[in-house]
Amino acid sequence: MTTTLEDPQVAAALDRMFAESAEQFASMRSGGTDFSRLEAATAQERADAFSDYYLPVTQDAGRLLYALVRAVRPATIVEFGMSLGISAIHLASAVRDNGEGRVVTTELSAAKVTAASKTFTEVGLDDLITVLEGDALATLEKLDGPVDFVLLDGWKELYVPVLELLEPRLSPGTLVVADNTSMAELAPYLDYVRTPANGYVSVSFPARDSDSMEISCRA
Repeated sequence: MTTTLEDPQVAAALDRMFAESAEQFASMRSGGTDFSRLEAATAQERADAFSDYYLPVTQDAGRLLYALVRAVRPATIVEFGMSLGISAIHLASAVRDNGEGRVVTTELSAAKVTAASKTFTEVGLDDLITVLEGDALATLEKLDGPVDFVLLDGWKELYVPVLELLEPRLSPGTLVVADNTSMAELAPYLDYVRTPANGYVSVSFPARDSDSMEISCRA
């Protein structure tokens, strides 16, 4: 039995996107790109500066997201930080194979919204994905109904505010997955989800050699 991740169009798109992402990271590591000027930039300025960059989950992390969604079978998945759509494709592939559900994803960069939406259509997953363009703290405030699965992968200083915004919609058992949690700026987020009084059971999961994801279950 095959999965949507093995669909030729989906697999080819993911292979291309991961390859392009690897080339971008190689260029960044070699000093080919200097983003130091963005240290004091606004979220919109950063989003515009990175409009051509993937900033993706790893291949293993993508497959983990697929597996979690297949197991949990959420009706509504919310992703904070779509970028160019790699993680959304994994999430929507799991929704397709579950036979029910939807993905609501957010993105501040208009260029990324256009590019990712085109890709979603090309791989046949656009009917499962709703893209909210703009500030997630504004767009998600208008979201209707409960949220059953959350992926946090946008600007790091917004992880806690976005989670707090969604919390009234989270039921016991809802999974919240946060990427890049080995980064120093995410210490406040880890403190938040690892403090029992805030209502989560949380565990770190290695997502790449030098980074991790935090998987938190709403208690």
